[in-house]
Amino acid sequence: MLVLRVVAGGVLLAHGIKHARGRAKTSAWFGSIGFRAPDLQWLASTVSEIGIGVLLIVGLGTTFAAAGLIAVMAVAFWTVHRAAGFWVTARPDEGWEYVLILSTVGLAIAIGGPGEMSIDAAIGIADSLDGWVGAAIAFGGVLAAAAQIATFFRPRETVEA
Repeated sequence: MLVLRVVAGGVLLAHGIKHARGRAKTSAWFGSIGFRAPDLQWLASTVSEIGIGVLLIVGLGTTFAAAGLIAVMAVAFWTVHRAAGFWVTARPDEGWEYVLILSTVGLAIAIGGPGEMSIDAAIGIADSLDGWVGAAIAFGGVLAAAAQIATFFRPRETVEA
């Protein structure tokens, strides 16, 4: 579980840092794909990805961080990747295989728990938030993603000639 947490957390942390360094570019991108309040989306994605990444790496609030990972990937799937098909090598956008893998890792962490090498285990809460409880919390991540999409995502309609 440590390996899964560190890899998934490291990937999300790297994405968050990239977004933090490119505020104008990332905000413009959010606006270009149809998000309302693109500066707010930049802030939310940056803070979420950095926070989730750190929490997964150290194993603190792990099930909730895993649900956050699932939420981020569900938003990415729906707003960007689903239209490109499965393969990440599809162009001009990337397919959804990448977000599928990270979402699955998030679900595995939520259900399997953080493992022995985690702050959650050290403080005695690791076994309280795994299994079916973890699955329910992970589903909460999907609901959070749906709420974000319903509130902020308004894709532009394609006009056919």
